[in-house]
Amino acid sequence: MKNHITSLREGDKAPDFKAKDQNGKIVSLKEFAGKKLVLYFYPKDNTPTCTVEACNLRDNYSALKKKGYAIIGVSADEEKKHIKFIEKFDLPFPLLADVDMKVIKAYDIWGKKQFMGRIFDGINRTTFVIDEKGKIEKVITDVKSKNHTEQILEKN
Repeated sequence: MKNHITSLREGDKAPDFKAKDQNGKIVSLKEFAGKKLVLYFYPKDNTPTCTVEACNLRDNYSALKKKGYAIIGVSADEEKKHIKFIEKFDLPFPLLADVDMKVIKAYDIWGKKQFMGRIFDGINRTTFVIDEKGKIEKVITDVKSKNHTEQILEKN
């Protein structure tokens, strides 16, 4: 069984979104007009692979910013869990608390996945690189958590 993969493709208009960050501030795609955005979806705060991915982005944050990228993480965890995750690992970017899963569903990353022989529904780790005009420039479905920044910066 293969994990569910988003139906969104490079060149598609990125679905608009509005969700609260860890501080309860509403964040929307419109705020990033004229900027490049790395919108990364991950299953759960404080789990080993999600932590490795977040720390890779943290460790390379200045390089990504230099290239003009803003970064936002998204999971279905609530704001309080995000605050603890951010504080524990000193993350310099916001995490959206998509508890109603509107953003997750808009980006079509919820679906069947297999882990350790079990099949279940969940968030399939996926990253979208969105250009200044709100178009999807790159879709990364085979996320390598330890080298995620390299994947983002690699030319297609």
